[in-house]
Amino acid sequence: MFERSAGWLARHDGLPTSARAVFGYYAQSGVFDVASLRLKRRVDARIEQYVADAFGEVEEAIADEFGYDYVSFEYGTKLLLPANLTLGYLYRHADESDHRTAEQVTRLAVDALLDGDMRDAINDDEYDDFEVDFEADDPDRGRVAEIAQGVMQSRVEQQFTEYPAEVRDVYDWAVGISEHHQEEDQHFRALMDSATGGDDEALDAITAEYKFATFDEEPALFTEDELALPYLKTQYDRVGVIYDAMIQMYRRSGLAIDNDFHRSIVLAIIGAQLWLDDVDDYPDDMADGQLTPVTAEYLLNEDETAAREEVVDISHEYLDRAKAQATAADSTLTGIAAEYILRDGNPSVLPS
Repeated sequence: MFERSAGWLARHDGLPTSARAVFGYYAQSGVFDVASLRLKRRVDARIEQYVADAFGEVEEAIADEFGYDYVSFEYGTKLLLPANLTLGYLYRHADESDHRTAEQVTRLAVDALLDGDMRDAINDDEYDDFEVDFEADDPDRGRVAEIAQGVMQSRVEQQFTEYPAEVRDVYDWAVGISEHHQEEDQHFRALMDSATGGDDEALDAITAEYKFATFDEEPALFTEDELALPYLKTQYDRVGVIYDAMIQMYRRSGLAIDNDFHRSIVLAIIGAQLWLDDVDDYPDDMADGQLTPVTAEYLLNEDETAAREEVVDISHEYLDRAKAQATAADSTLTGIAAEYILRDGNPSVLPS
């Protein structure tokens, strides 16, 4: 009876998405964990402090550069959620004596994720997310971005000196894969341009090289069924590998994390990239010639309705799998997060 009521509440548009996610996950999994909701507040406060500490250094560096006594700096990113979830998982499942190590690795992960995201933004000449409280023209904003990224890189480099070399090695491995994927961007753009012009060979190439691309070395993380998921290889290289490496950094620091949780994080982040960012960015990506799973489906399907349905189905497949793995890992917060991502998507923006 309670699960049916939760399902009704999850469909109630008058409730905040966060509340509907809690009820939706409970309705599907039967798990309603009040302790995890309290744990979320503890984890969020810890992550917010890590970000504040890092941005305090950024603010000092910007103030010195521009001749101010003090400046305020903010940077918009959605990439830190997996670090929150992993710290919450370890608070709950690791021995209390390991909590300090979990916090230290999380601080490193937060700084590394911010560094990588800022680096990508600078490479793409995108500076809107670098916010300061003084008037900054485009060159100044670019300089702000360079200073912020430089501070984050220095913090990451310093922290790596406190860990075994294998922790740094897995980070460098992930960065290498991600950068290689970025180097393929022009090739994928060329395929998209040809496919848009009606080139059947280009459409076949998008199917083979992008939608159903295969790994040279299959990650041990995934099951056989997961390895067959559409876009797994390209989206793993694009975003998933960073969080695969993040979990391995915890493990190589002596912390135990089971494979169910590991998979749930990687599948959720791939699902979020597709269902939130790529869906929202569809008009801009199509106009800009950017190949994503969403633009690919609108090229590969003969009508817009079929393309939209395929995007919905593929996104749900990733996020449903993430929820199932989170339940198996006894990580209610991760299950709720995947449910939140699912409910926060807006496929109505897509042509149909």
